[in-house]
Amino acid sequence: MKKGLESIRSERRYLIAQRMSYSLLAIILFIYGLIAVRDFLWPIAFGFLLSYLFFPVVDWLERHKFPRILANLIVIVTGLGILFTLGLLAFSKISSVANDLPRLAEAGMRKLADFVADISAHFGFDRQETKMLIKEQIGNMLSSGGQYFQNIFNSTASIIVSFGLLPVYIFLFLFYRSKFARFLIMNFGYENRYKVISILREISHVFVRYMAGVLMVVIILCIINSTGLWIVGLRYPIAFGIISAMFNFIPYFGTLLGGAVPLIFALIGENDPALAFRVVILFGIVQFIDNNILTPNIVGGNVRVNPFFIITGLLAAGFIWGIPGLLLIVPFLAITRIVFSHIDSMKPFAFLLGDQGTAKHSLTLDKFKKLWRKIIRK
Repeated sequence: MKKGLESIRSERRYLIAQRMSYSLLAIILFIYGLIAVRDFLWPIAFGFLLSYLFFPVVDWLERHKFPRILANLIVIVTGLGILFTLGLLAFSKISSVANDLPRLAEAGMRKLADFVADISAHFGFDRQETKMLIKEQIGNMLSSGGQYFQNIFNSTASIIVSFGLLPVYIFLFLFYRSKFARFLIMNFGYENRYKVISILREISHVFVRYMAGVLMVVIILCIINSTGLWIVGLRYPIAFGIISAMFNFIPYFGTLLGGAVPLIFALIGENDPALAFRVVILFGIVQFIDNNILTPNIVGGNVRVNPFFIITGLLAAGFIWGIPGLLLIVPFLAITRIVFSHIDSMKPFAFLLGDQGTAKHSLTLDKFKKLWRKIIRK
């Protein structure tokens, strides 16, 4: 009897280990597949999300008797035209910095050579020889940079082609959306059709609000950054304010990455450590405002995803898909949370992904209002 029970337990342990091995193998193969075909997948992912962004307007036009094809074309052309116009306006402000790029590159190389030469002198190396060696190596890098620029050109051409396909993917997702919805209903059963439709509508609602929130945060930070850089005395405050704010399409890390740009300019372009220190203080304040006030109250309330999973997701997505992954991961985490919240067996994972359970520790506008009222009463 005992031997029979032991054999049953052993068999169960074997089956559990086998399932875990298969699951781990499936995860590894899935990640490898995402990396192997990322240049093919990320335009489709962007097209899928942007189709959700344009869907409310397309749906409104169709309800007002516009044919689906015409409604799709009107919304896609208008939406992409607005985004292109905003991009040109931003570029017109940023282009003023381009005139200083050759000087900045030369100054940066000179400072790098001086820095390394100073360090080598502490270890007994001749300072001038080290400096000459570094300049020689930089010259060799520049002389052999043809292949490097060729690779950049090829990569840029590939990105342009991928972005050129975006309107096609957006149109196809919008045009065949009813077919995709029926496909999901057929898979999950006709009795679950209302749940499937509810999930799709919630995803559309959340994503539209998320994108609107991100754009609002970026616009606010353009103003805050430009004003702050003008106050601290940096040249081209509007240009650097826009550049640093654009990084905030990447949550949490955007302010730090964006602040590095004016900081480098202050150190290399202006050669002013005091100015660089003021820039660091400025973006420390901006980082606090963004992470604790703007993003949680304008964006975080829409996606309702745990910051822990946002940060770890950003790191994983950056490793797998690079910059497109950093831009896509938060909406897809929000979609995953929504889907899990409608499946009984996955609701614990939806709770883990979500932001519930920490409301009393978060900083909200309501708490600031209450604090302000207490201060006024005193």
